[in-house]
Amino acid sequence: MPLQNRVDPFAELCAVPARGLFLGNRGGRIHRDDRTLSRRHWTSRAWICCRLAFKGRHRAVWGNSYTELFFLDEPTALAAGHRPCFECRRADAVAFAAAWARGQRLNVPPQAPDMDVVLQAQRLAGREKRRHRAALDTLPDGAMIVLDNKPLAVRGDTLLPWSFVGYGAPRPRPRGIEIDVLTPPAIVAVLSASYRPQWHPSAG
Repeated sequence: MPLQNRVDPFAELCAVPARGLFLGNRGGRIHRDDRTLSRRHWTSRAWICCRLAFKGRHRAVWGNSYTELFFLDEPTALAAGHRPCFECRRADAVAFAAAWARGQRLNVPPQAPDMDVVLQAQRLAGREKRRHRAALDTLPDGAMIVLDNKPLAVRGDTLLPWSFVGYGAPRPRPRGIEIDVLTPPAIVAVLSASYRPQWHPSAG
């Protein structure tokens, strides 16, 4: 049986075989010794998105250390409220922080803990995923929305239906409507400030 460690855009942890392009964590260990998920779904505000491989390190997934989580791609991780890791994805993390500064009109890029405080408030409503209303016309590529309770990614003039194994056939992007957005507003601002996330190949 697959572990309950695949993250969807609603930030839920699911047990499916697909692994995706990125791994990450939520600050520490949230699994039990029998490799089942505990009641805790995070240990700190540092929710990060990492490379699958880094400096030849090898880990036992859900072993004695932190709980490894997996994402289809970076837009999925961003929608769930994860940011790039400053260790294994330093160039991406620096670019993300610089775009954050542009989006928030800051004089200098923020430190990781400062971004984590903002993201924790924006990604959660209690233990549930917080949704944000916005005009669909204003959303940048890489933002994730909800229509009919299903996640879709904004990609140019289209919307891409999301699944654990990839994106479905593109749909025309409606105009002049407001929708629920899964991607936290601060990350939407980062995407609007020209941060380019790494997409799954099925996005085209």
